[in-house]
Amino acid sequence: MSFYDQNFPHLKIRKGESNLDSSLWIGLDNPQTRNAYSNEMVKSLVDVLRYSDHDSKIKVIVLYGEGTSFSSGGDIKAMEMKEGMFKGEPNELRLNYVHGIQTIPKTIEELHTPLIAMVNGPAIGAGCDLATMCDLRIGSEKSKFGVTFSKLSLVPGDGGVFFLSRVVGYSKAMEMFLTGDLYQGKTAYEMGLLNYFVENSDNLIEETESLVSKILSNGPVALSMTKRALKHGLKGDLSSCLDLMAAYQGISQRTQDHFEALKAFKEKRPANFIGE
Repeated sequence: MSFYDQNFPHLKIRKGESNLDSSLWIGLDNPQTRNAYSNEMVKSLVDVLRYSDHDSKIKVIVLYGEGTSFSSGGDIKAMEMKEGMFKGEPNELRLNYVHGIQTIPKTIEELHTPLIAMVNGPAIGAGCDLATMCDLRIGSEKSKFGVTFSKLSLVPGDGGVFFLSRVVGYSKAMEMFLTGDLYQGKTAYEMGLLNYFVENSDNLIEETESLVSKILSNGPVALSMTKRALKHGLKGDLSSCLDLMAAYQGISQRTQDHFEALKAFKEKRPANFIGE
């Protein structure tokens, strides 16, 4: 039995088929709460992301929600009952966040593998934050985003303030946090929450597979390093960014994939990348 065949609480894992077999599809699966976070889901998601990022056969990861929701974020009932990740007094709660849900943004920020969010339904609160942690987001009219922490007199403890402004800009992020408003479909696309908008929601999976295929058609080693360089560029200075790119370019220009790409260009055919 492979790692991916294990039972991961509150997740469904599958490998892509046919020409998408280098992709991994991770489904949030907690139907009673519309895919709200649980301690079990947090651990499962972190374990799978970390393992697959070290799996040289996985070139793209897709994150989505089982059923009709992407994720409703925090479990309201658990908050009310002070259970699970919401149990304990203030300092215990603080540590619950540090060692629990905050391990997700820390893990995602360190990933080398491209991560796509297929937002197939509402992504609310921490669910919206999770979508913004991903590299790309694709959705339809059924996609709905909202950072509704203020509605519950809460702050976004999972790292949303770090990611949202990087996706939609500071002013729009401030609007979203202060109002708690919901943004759906085409509106979310126009404000940059979605990179890709699918007019017919019935075609969302097919269009996501097409996006995965497009990414997989490029050199995986170069993509991985380019992703890491972009992450560095958000936080680093020009000099350190140039140093990093010189090192990455030195590596990429001596890969087999680079010379395969040159040969394919001359022969006017698609390149056959092997990730080496």
